[in-house]
Amino acid sequence: MISEPLDFIPIGWLFVLTCAASGLAIEAGYRFGRRRRARLADENDGPVGTIVGSVLALLAFLLTFTVGLAASRYESRRQVLLEEANAIGTTYLRTRLLPEPQGRESARLLREYVEVRVAGVRDRKIAQLVTRSEELHELLWAEAVESARRQPNNITGLYIASLNEVIDVHAERVHAGTRNRIPANLWFGVYALAFLAMASVGYQSGLVATRRSPMLVGLVLAFAGVIFMIADLDRPNEGFLTVGQQAMYDLQASMKTEKR
Repeated sequence: MISEPLDFIPIGWLFVLTCAASGLAIEAGYRFGRRRRARLADENDGPVGTIVGSVLALLAFLLTFTVGLAASRYESRRQVLLEEANAIGTTYLRTRLLPEPQGRESARLLREYVEVRVAGVRDRKIAQLVTRSEELHELLWAEAVESARRQPNNITGLYIASLNEVIDVHAERVHAGTRNRIPANLWFGVYALAFLAMASVGYQSGLVATRRSPMLVGLVLAFAGVIFMIADLDRPNEGFLTVGQQAMYDLQASMKTEKR
């Protein structure tokens, strides 16, 4: 389920392309600086160094802000997963309060619901996960309505309240995982400022007639590494920093143990 423009680029390729683009920006700035020095030998590199330092400071600030934004979204996904596991577990226990056969059927549907959630994340089939989850919501709600008709009391109301929370948390998880992402405009701003900074560094090196320093490679790799980390935090189902599903695995195991 692609929701941001950069999502079509695999995260590994994003690192490689960022390195390549940053290196090209430095090289372009370096060559321009050499040409400027050949034409205007008296240009002072002091003010240029101040400008380059300011641009790099702005880039550092923007990267810090973006990392914080991505980390907060990662934490939101982790928290809503735990809330969902707790809500489903409570609802599953309260199926014992329902009359038969609604109680048994509701328990079966909830077990399938957890299996769908786990398999969808594991296999990265998010669209299918959302579609089937919403279908199960309808089936569970139909069983709850029938239970309320047959047993119109506060006990059934407790189950309905829990089921309503499961549906609400599902919406929160979909929002946190597929829609609450770093905006495309912010990505554009980060890359635009970064390439300006890289070109400025290259320009200063060319202006003072120095050779290409190996440290520029370190600068490129450091920037690409930070971008990789931000993208990893921002993508819920790709990379190394995905939210662990242990809470759902534990719930699935407990449901099999207490199968009705």
